[in-house]
Amino acid sequence: VTAFQGMKYAYSRPLHWQTKDLITAGAFVASEAILYSADPNIHTYFRNQAEDVPNAFKQIGWYSGSPQNAYFGMGGVYLVGLFTNNQKIRRTGVLMLTAASAAGLVQTITKNVVGRARPIDGQDNRHDFKFMSKEPGQHSFPSGHSVLTFVMAHSLAKQFHNPFVKGGIYAAGLIAPVSRLWEGAHWATDIGAGIFLGVVTVEAVDKFLFKERKYDVTYKHKKRVTWHFVPGNGTVGVVGVF
Repeated sequence: VTAFQGMKYAYSRPLHWQTKDLITAGAFVASEAILYSADPNIHTYFRNQAEDVPNAFKQIGWYSGSPQNAYFGMGGVYLVGLFTNNQKIRRTGVLMLTAASAAGLVQTITKNVVGRARPIDGQDNRHDFKFMSKEPGQHSFPSGHSVLTFVMAHSLAKQFHNPFVKGGIYAAGLIAPVSRLWEGAHWATDIGAGIFLGVVTVEAVDKFLFKERKYDVTYKHKKRVTWHFVPGNGTVGVVGVF
């Protein structure tokens, strides 16, 4: 029930966006525009690196971002909290499962509607779109692996205050998105959109759980972090304001 309510809440958030939210959305669009112009060069760079990347990293990236494995892991977090009666862990599992379901549905619909072509080595086919396509080769935008892994990473990182622990979690969460670039399965813009979708959905669901005081977690000293995509001269960054 909580997951269903959280999904409804997440989907309703754009109707309540304020100026800062619109600025964040605008910064994301601007960042995607910058990445779009650099997509072919980024694709070539990562493909040239692919042979030197340890196969273990590629395997971790593929399996961690696969839906069945991701949901198995997120469900495991929830069950650990349930059977140990640890409400914080249980809440984290609900946060992961709810955000993954909400963002995953958006990602699936968007892939089919947009119909963007996956990269082809030696070609600049980033402009190839077939709207409402059923072809797997036209389901590049956004990256599903990026959505799921960053839902998990961001949900988990929010449970810690130590910046080094947070950094380690986010670094691990980047393995799957980057592995998709090594494999040539996605453009950089697909990865950026997947990460953004995962992060904003987690923030929305977390806000819902906080608002409804779910799972008897103490919220009195809860620290809030607002994430912003910031484009710059030749750079794209993420800034957390707390």
